[in-house]
Amino acid sequence: MGPLLLVLLLALILFGAGFALKALWWIAVIVLVLWLLGFLVRPSVGGRRGRWYRW
Repeated sequence: MGPLLLVLLLALILFGAGFALKALWWIAVIVLVLWLLGFLVRPSVGGRRGRWYRW
């Protein structure tokens, strides 16, 4: 019974890690697209072209 629970727990942990890593990849792709759009679409600030972010 103990080894079976250990295997099930390990499978659950690996499944959760895989889902979390896939979600993090999607978040990274979305952030990268927004960052690239920030370079392409620069709104004018005070009559001059500026950045849409403040870093």
